[in-house]
Amino acid sequence: MSESRPARPPYRHWPIVERPPIEWPEGKGLACYVAVNVEHFEAGRPSTSRTAVTAGLPVDPLNHGWRDYGVRTGFWRLLELLDSLDLRASVLLNAAVCDEYPELVAAGVERDWAHLGHGWTNSEFWSGMEPEEERESLARLAARLERACGRPPRGWLGPALTETAATPRLLAELGFTYSLGWGVADDQPFPLEADGRRLIAVPYSIEVNDIPVFVDQGMNAAEFAAMIVDQFDVMRAEARRRPGGVFSFSLHPFLVGQPYRHKHLEVAMRHLRDHDDVWFATSDEIAAWYLDNYYDDALAALDARGRKEQR
Repeated sequence: MSESRPARPPYRHWPIVERPPIEWPEGKGLACYVAVNVEHFEAGRPSTSRTAVTAGLPVDPLNHGWRDYGVRTGFWRLLELLDSLDLRASVLLNAAVCDEYPELVAAGVERDWAHLGHGWTNSEFWSGMEPEEERESLARLAARLERACGRPPRGWLGPALTETAATPRLLAELGFTYSLGWGVADDQPFPLEADGRRLIAVPYSIEVNDIPVFVDQGMNAAEFAAMIVDQFDVMRAEARRRPGGVFSFSLHPFLVGQPYRHKHLEVAMRHLRDHDDVWFATSDEIAAWYLDNYYDDALAALDARGRKEQR
């Protein structure tokens, strides 16, 4: 039996213009993290595809090989670029990667990257589970990532941003402190409702994200690079009058790792690094800073807002 549909999202409405300002370390107004999806796709199962022509076949070199390019080649090209810019990634990590491609995990651990839970594989949604089944699966997943990465995961994003009605509560119970899925709703972190436990959403862009840009919308690499630059420039300008924004963009190595796309990505990322008034961090660091410095005040402000609305 699948979970029932929740009546509403796990957060309260709170317009950004009504919130107190957030300052990141050293008084910076904008934080930035780079999300890198490191994923395992099971052979013989349809998933993100270059073409639908062969996607349903049990043996599909065209699409499966296209996805495999990411873990064989594209990841390493992207890693070299991040190293050259002294940027650390926030890795959305399928737990199966720990067994299938351990050298990718080791490379991130060596660089002190953040590793977030991202389901077991990218061949199945995180849905259709009863709470106890989901709790057990999340606990096993967190334990597997802790063994591979040397520390437990703090962040979460379900495959294709999927989750159940119980996911926020279960994440908080198991020691996760933030989720990216509901972060598409905002430019700033905000509290999530998790039965009284501490859990926040950290912004995550489904717009500045190479999957919808290249696969769904058919845009080209130069257009994606321009999106990154434009989003960054607008948010950086806004941060001067309303600090606390989080700029993120999401990359899949089998897409941006292609040489002709990588060339344009490098131009965009070098533009970001030309600005020293931005906090370049991992999503783990952004979540921890907000939880330590703003979470309690945010809850109090939300409660006060709720009481005012009831009068």
